[in-house]
Amino acid sequence: MRPGCYTALITPFDDHGVDEEGLSRLVAFQMENGIAGIVAVGTTGESPTLTWNEHNRVTESIARQVKGRGICIAGTGSNNTAETLSATEHSVRAGADAVLLVDPYYNGPSSLEIRREYIEPVARAFPDTRIIPYVVPGRTGAQVLPEDLALAFQRFANVDTVKEATGNLENMRRTRQCCGDAFNILSGDDNLVFQMMTDPEIRACGVISVYSNIFPGAMSQMVAALDRGDKEEGRKISLALSPLLERVTVVSTEETPLGPVTCRARNPLPVKTLMALLGMPSGFCRQPLGRMTPAGIDSLVAAARKVFAGAPELFTPVAESFGVDVEARLFDGGVMKSLVYPDY
Repeated sequence: MRPGCYTALITPFDDHGVDEEGLSRLVAFQMENGIAGIVAVGTTGESPTLTWNEHNRVTESIARQVKGRGICIAGTGSNNTAETLSATEHSVRAGADAVLLVDPYYNGPSSLEIRREYIEPVARAFPDTRIIPYVVPGRTGAQVLPEDLALAFQRFANVDTVKEATGNLENMRRTRQCCGDAFNILSGDDNLVFQMMTDPEIRACGVISVYSNIFPGAMSQMVAALDRGDKEEGRKISLALSPLLERVTVVSTEETPLGPVTCRARNPLPVKTLMALLGMPSGFCRQPLGRMTPAGIDSLVAAARKVFAGAPELFTPVAESFGVDVEARLFDGGVMKSLVYPDY
């Protein structure tokens, strides 16, 4: 797995379903701005609410556009190994270079079971395809542990990479210790890329990123700088983007007639909201995700304005590729109002 930034691409929607034209424009934008590869239909791509027919069509479209220009990683994980095997078979036929297997959610297998009954059967069935376990216990309630990752890697050479989204640096260090230098660790958290790539006990090789949907060039440049040991350049880009990298999830407090409540807008709601505000293909998230609350979008837009004030050039690729006035849209109250719930 070559070092780089891989975009967990959103799935744009219109009134008829998946916005096929918008999807093609987003993929072209990514490839034109130097991204190493694209994840098709991961969590950010709203895999939980796509039908398998839509899921397969999106994978086919992305694999076709990315071929020869970057790596296509297809999200094929589920909580059903047979379903994952079927999805992986389709993705491999469509031209995907790798598949991303989220830890099985809800039914909650142990780490041993995740390895023996899920990861290894897929690795065995598709020996020429890279298998990337995706460890995100905050969403799944399950976790393949570093020891089982190492055992899978020892037995199957194609299980040589993990998307690490535990947020637990000690778990990441244990993964490096167990799996060795030949194993690839990709950050699954935008705000931890700098730390994970510069920590000598983790040595991540890049990121599967959410905000590279908007900033593919900048995120790629940051990873490239850190990969060649240029911490100053990497830190500079990381700090410029940090107001947004800290808002993959946006937490806000809303007042209700019964008192204050905490609202947590989880990925991909914030990034899709910002993309819609900027005039990029996006559409709303599918239910049961909804819209951001007023306080939530105020926080998100304030962060975007802060990034724009400090480094407006980071938005230039969006402006040029999609023909939009970024500054005008960031300060357009009418557009903002159309994207939020009118009240709690």
